[in-house]
Parts: sequence; structure tokens; C-alpha cells
Amino acid sequence: MLIWIYGVIMLFAITNIYYLGGFTTVRKNVDLLNGPIAGSLARLALPIMGTSLIQMAYNLTDMLWIGRLGSNAVAAVGAAGMYIWLSAGFTMLARMGGQVLTAQSLGAGKNEEAVRYASAALWMGLILGLLYGAVSIVFHVPLVAFFRLNSPEVIRNAQWYLIITCGAIVFNFINQILTGLLTAMGNSITTFWSTTTGLLINLVLDPILIFGPGPLPVLGVKGAAIATVFAQVIVFVIYIMRIRKDPVIFSKVKIFHRPDFRYIKEILLIGLPAAVQNIFFTAISMIIARLIAGWGDAAVAVQKVGSQIESISWMTAEGFGSSVNAFTAQNYGAGKNERVRKGYFTALRIMGIWGVFTTLALLLFPEFLFRLFISEPDVIPMGVDYLRILALSQLFMCTEAASAGTFQGLGKSMPPSLTGITFNLLRIPLAVLLSATVLKLNGIWWSITISSIIKGIILPVWLMLFMHRLWKNKKS
Repeated sequence: MLIWIYGVIMLFAITNIYYLGGFTTVRKNVDLLNGPIAGSLARLALPIMGTSLIQMAYNLTDMLWIGRLGSNAVAAVGAAGMYIWLSAGFTMLARMGGQVLTAQSLGAGKNEEAVRYASAALWMGLILGLLYGAVSIVFHVPLVAFFRLNSPEVIRNAQWYLIITCGAIVFNFINQILTGLLTAMGNSITTFWSTTTGLLINLVLDPILIFGPGPLPVLGVKGAAIATVFAQVIVFVIYIMRIRKDPVIFSKVKIFHRPDFRYIKEILLIGLPAAVQNIFFTAISMIIARLIAGWGDAAVAVQKVGSQIESISWMTAEGFGSSVNAFTAQNYGAGKNERVRKGYFTALRIMGIWGVFTTLALLLFPEFLFRLFISEPDVIPMGVDYLRILALSQLFMCTEAASAGTFQGLGKSMPPSLTGITFNLLRIPLAVLLSATVLKLNGIWWSITISSIIKGIILPVWLMLFMHRLWKNKKS
């Protein structure tokens, strides 16, 4: 079964590289200001959603192989991997503001301003990535100790995974910011091609470094970490090769020159709320993971694998939200307010369909999906419960992502951040209360689903009211 799935992922990656012309052509940026809205969104969003699926496959590849080492190895990667997740919040400081302001400047025809915003975002990403890596290496022991893992082997593996992956996190920081800037330009093909190449490298290196066939050493969890870092470095190199001759922005970017503080300040004003939301979300998830650890290391493994499977929904939704962000920002910068409104409702319909599809997949095939990663009989029922409970929140997660992307494209990142922080915080008391009932461990999964449903209802309503007032004021 593992070989069959592995072959499907490999075939998917190669087919999409060929189909999208990654090896032979550099596609033009999508024109987000003119033409049919659904067509513009689709041409930009599909490669981004494909990139999200590739990223999901990238993560699942590790789980496919690490799962063969047992639930202890999965628990180690799950705990240390929380700090990779946490790093995304710091990346968001530079990525969100850089993407929005670059897109708005391009939409307004201010290309020189776009270059300055892009340069500032990349400079910030470089500094933040180096600092985050240094802290992860120096404080790896207390960072892993936070989760109160039980097995010495799990703790040791988690420490090594943290040192290797987060020690070189600067490449991931830069890759994420480049992804945001390319999306702002309407160029999502380069991101897809680069990420797919990284997946192919990870597919090859994972089994070699984890299991050490032939004379090669068996590295286990360390091997998975090394394969991940190497793939990220290759993605970075490909990005540089593909964008260095771009005449609009990247050929003029000076990443090693400290930018004017004005541009850093403007980026932070937009990026900070989204970053705080992301950091809070991860910190809350870490507290939840600590609660889960009280039910044993197997429960930690269930949460790690289950969240990776569920990522087929939320990673794709976030990817689509990023394209909505760029579409909204360019059109808002160009003063095309009606096109912004129509774009949002088009995105809402598309994401609604995707949310229903993923809900049905998790409800109908939970055991099949979970068995792909962990086959231990006593763990499978816990995984099935996780997937079925989280299935109920998938549609609302998608509507939240589309609404957040539109808010951010308008330069208003505070509403999605406030909504996210408030109702993600609700998960902690809910998890404590519900897990103390007959629901037990399932009470923790219900706390996640309930908060996601609330966010997916409140944020779209807030956005519709906001746009109504905004357009009314502009007309008057």
C-alpha cells in the first residue's frame, strides 16, 4: 500500500510539472485587473492550491516513512514540528505586509514602490530566519521539555529534529516570502514548480536517509529532518534561478541592504496582526498538544497524523486565500471596488465546494486514510474519531480562509486576526471542560471543531458588513 501511494504522489508531481510547463517555459503573470473574475482567480489560484497540495504531500511523505518507525517516532516529529509551525507566525510578519503592499503598488502602477516593499520584506525575512534558527539550536532542550513527553527516546529524537529543521529555517523563511511576492505579481507557476521539485527530492531522500539501505547508515528521525532541510535549500536555489532576471521587481531587489524604516513600519502594520494570530494559534496548539500528551504518546501521534491528513483542506484553503489576497489587493489598489466584491463571492462559492468535498472524504473514509500512516490496532480507533469530528469543521475553515484573504488584500488584517485569536483561545477552556466529560480525549477534538465553525460563520458576516459600509462611504 505504501509503495502504491508513493507512486501516485510521484506521478502527480511529475505530471503537473510537465503540464504546467515548469521545465520549459516561464509563464506570464496572471492579469488580475481585467477579464472574467472566475478565470483570473482560477489561473492564479489553481497553481497555488496545487502548491498547497504539494506541500501537504511533502509533509505526508515524512509521515508515511516515519510512521513505519512506530508511533514514538511520529510523536517526536509531532512535538518538534510544532516549532516549525510556530516559525510561520514570524514569517508572516514580513510575508503578509510585503505581499499586500507589493500587490497594491503594482495595481496602482507604482512599480518602484513595489520594489522597495519587496526588498524590505526579504531583508526582514533574512534577519528573522537567522534569529529563529539560533534560538532553536541554543534552547532545544527546554523547548522540547515543554511538551512533557514520556519516553527518553521520543525526547531525544524530538530534540534532534528541532535542531536540524529549525536550525536551517532561514531558507524556509525566504521561500515563504518569495512565494508571497510572486503571488502579489500574479505569478503562481514559479512557486508550484519550485515546490514540486522540492517534493521530488524529499520523496527520494526520505527512505534513503531514514532507513539507510545497503551500506548507508540508518538515521531514523534525523534522516527525515535532513531530507526536509535539503529539499528547502534546493527550493531556495530554484527560486533564485527563476526570478533573478525578472525585470519588474526581483532584478532590482537588494536583500542585504537595510531598507528605509518607513517600509518596514508599513509592512509591520499589516503583517503584525496576522503574525500575532499565527503565533497565538501555534502557541494554543502547543498547549493543546501538552493536554493531549496527558493521554499518552500515542495520542500525540494521532494528533500529528490526523492534522496532516486534515491539511488537505486547510492548506488548500489557505493557498486559495493567498490568491484572493493578491486579487483583492491589486484591484483595490486600482480602485476597482466592484470587482473586489464579485471576486470575494466567487471565491466563497469555490471554497464552499472544496469544503463539502473534504468533509465527505474525512467522514466516509477515516480508517482508510489513517491506516496509511499508522497501522497499530490500539491507535487506529483514536485516529478515526479525530478525523470524523474534525470533518464537521472543514466547510467553515474554507469560508474563513476566503474571507481572511479578502480582508488582508484590503489592507485590513485586524478583523481576521481578532476573530482567529479570540476563538482559538476558546479552545483551551473548551478542551479542559469537554475532556473531563464522558467524551474524554474526543472532547479535545470537539473543542477544535466548535471554534472553527464559529470563526467560519463570524468572519464572512463581518466582511460583508465591512464591504457594504466601505463602498457606501466611497460612493457618498
